[in-house]
Amino acid sequence: MNTTQSLALVTGASSGIGMVYARELLKQGFDVIAVGRRKERLEELAAEFPHRRVDTVVADLSTVEGVETLSDICRTQPLTLLVNNAGVSHYMSFVDLPVEKARELMNIKVLAPTLLAHAALPGMLKRGKGTIVNVAGMLAFGATAPLGKAAGRATYVSTLAHLVNLTLALHEEFQNSGVKFQVLCPGVVATEFHERQGMDLSAFPRMTPEKVVEASLKSLQQDEVVCAPGVEEDQLITEALKASLAAFQGQSPELASRYR
Repeated sequence: MNTTQSLALVTGASSGIGMVYARELLKQGFDVIAVGRRKERLEELAAEFPHRRVDTVVADLSTVEGVETLSDICRTQPLTLLVNNAGVSHYMSFVDLPVEKARELMNIKVLAPTLLAHAALPGMLKRGKGTIVNVAGMLAFGATAPLGKAAGRATYVSTLAHLVNLTLALHEEFQNSGVKFQVLCPGVVATEFHERQGMDLSAFPRMTPEKVVEASLKSLQQDEVVCAPGVEEDQLITEALKASLAAFQGQSPELASRYR
């Protein structure tokens, strides 16, 4: 990516993948709008780069006010890159997940990325360039994977699937516009995400957020739409997407014989 006068907005920049993404972009010469809920973390990030532009924005994307604040920024600032990374750790059984937590999860991982992309995209299209990265996870492809120690994750998994399909659909609609789209799908990452829900995965093999961001940036150079940092055989992702499309294209207006 050409970093000359480039401006990136990164949500969830106060920890984990978001903070690493913001830090790496600053190293590459981007100006960065770092968004998060923890002001002190954002200020620490800005202090690391005293000679670069780092705008810190404290916003809660589970609220209407937070989304509107960032939408205004996305709409009025000449963003080169939007990284929809903010997330929340709600791994729970579907029936036990409190409504307020379900709403928070859906707002942060579904509504906010969709509306921020909606606000940023017109300017990118007008300028003929830009990139939108939506951070999902490999569980977007793993709804039927064994639960293991998890009590449940249906709501969480569904939000990741939304991000995958949103990104694929935007790529299809705007593929000749000069704007790139990527959905980033890491597996288990060594961040605070699981710790916040009382899950100790310290003994579990995990990828570092630095490696995840490295993969994402290299993937953008290779024009991949789905970036799966831990999947060695990339044709597995291609085959999964082709299988979904084949099922869609295999329909007809006649009732399938198994239902007659």
